[in-house]
Amino acid sequence: MSDENLEAQEHSINVTSRNLEVKDSQIIFNAVWSELEQELDNEGVCVPKEIIWLNGAPGSGKGTHTPFVSEFRDISVDPLIVSDLLDSPAAQRMKNAGQLVGDKEVTALVFRAILDDKYSKGVIVDGYPRSEVQVECLKLFYHKLNQLRLKHLNTLKESRFPKPVFHIIVLFVDEQESVRRQLIRGKNAVDYNEKVALSGMGTKKEIRLTDLDVDAAHNRYRTFKEKTYESLKSLREVFHYHYISAQGTVAEAKRRIVEELKYQSSLELNQEIFDLLSPIPLPEELAKHARQDLILRLENYQKYNISIFKNVVAIIQKKFVPIIEKNAVSGKAFINTEDPVFEDPVAITILIDVFSERGFQVTVDIRKVDVPHRIDPNTFIVETKVKKVFRVWIGFKGTEIRRGFQKNLIE
Repeated sequence: MSDENLEAQEHSINVTSRNLEVKDSQIIFNAVWSELEQELDNEGVCVPKEIIWLNGAPGSGKGTHTPFVSEFRDISVDPLIVSDLLDSPAAQRMKNAGQLVGDKEVTALVFRAILDDKYSKGVIVDGYPRSEVQVECLKLFYHKLNQLRLKHLNTLKESRFPKPVFHIIVLFVDEQESVRRQLIRGKNAVDYNEKVALSGMGTKKEIRLTDLDVDAAHNRYRTFKEKTYESLKSLREVFHYHYISAQGTVAEAKRRIVEELKYQSSLELNQEIFDLLSPIPLPEELAKHARQDLILRLENYQKYNISIFKNVVAIIQKKFVPIIEKNAVSGKAFINTEDPVFEDPVAITILIDVFSERGFQVTVDIRKVDVPHRIDPNTFIVETKVKKVFRVWIGFKGTEIRRGFQKNLIE
């Protein structure tokens, strides 16, 4: 099998895996959200004004920088640390019942915890999301909070459902620095515990096994890089995303954090503007049921507009398809038509829907043009009439013949 075929096969496997993870995320989130919905009317439930989702490479200094980030963003409560949640009574009950604490359980623990009234001004969540499924659940959670804000706008509950502001902070160090810091942390913890044992004063620190072994430290870093980091990257398309180098000294990392957060803060919408824009749907919301809606419209055309439907399909086959075929290489075609059938707005909608169903991208622009009609014999003034021109832009995937030709020349 050629390298190109292997690459295509790997891409296909990755896309399939990705689609399965998105589907799993939807199932998991729906289950978690149905449980949370029952609690959202509780007076003690409140959505935080700001949530900072903190992640980072092993040894990147999350614990070191969390107090500083809290102070900078005026967050007064302690961070919500996911590893602590997994040791909580709720998580222990799951473990005691023989249940695995997987993506669903972690997601439920985190989302329920942050709705506590004590986090109303804001909270830092340390250690979530860490997988592709959790990343997708976080996106769904954000959209649900947006819907709640819109639902309770101008009601007595409005203050409990502020505009959700999500910040993703990813602290990064390279593998060599990460391993060095992990091992130093392990050595310091061992030395400290020995002093506690000798003096009988203080509490021993928990020591990660990865902080004591070089190979284990390398593996922990690579797991972060290949799983957590790769999953987090898709969040930059949705939220304020802060990818910050934590290399160098603590002071240098703090300076980078300040610069990044100051810049992003200047880009945030205030709540009034957010509320004004919220009724306008996001692209993903429009696309969510677009296919089902398209099929329903086509069925309705067949039932209630069959004459126009057949007429438009015939025009597409006779006039549009030949022009599209001539432009198969470029993947775009511009077609003008003056056919009177398109005077009916339903015909234009049918045209767009038919092309959309076949996988094309279509836009229709109506231009009105004044054309000479007659000359008044008394005044010799040229009289005009308005002619409508329907300009149709059609886009589709073009043919990659040049790329293949060049490849054959090289071979």
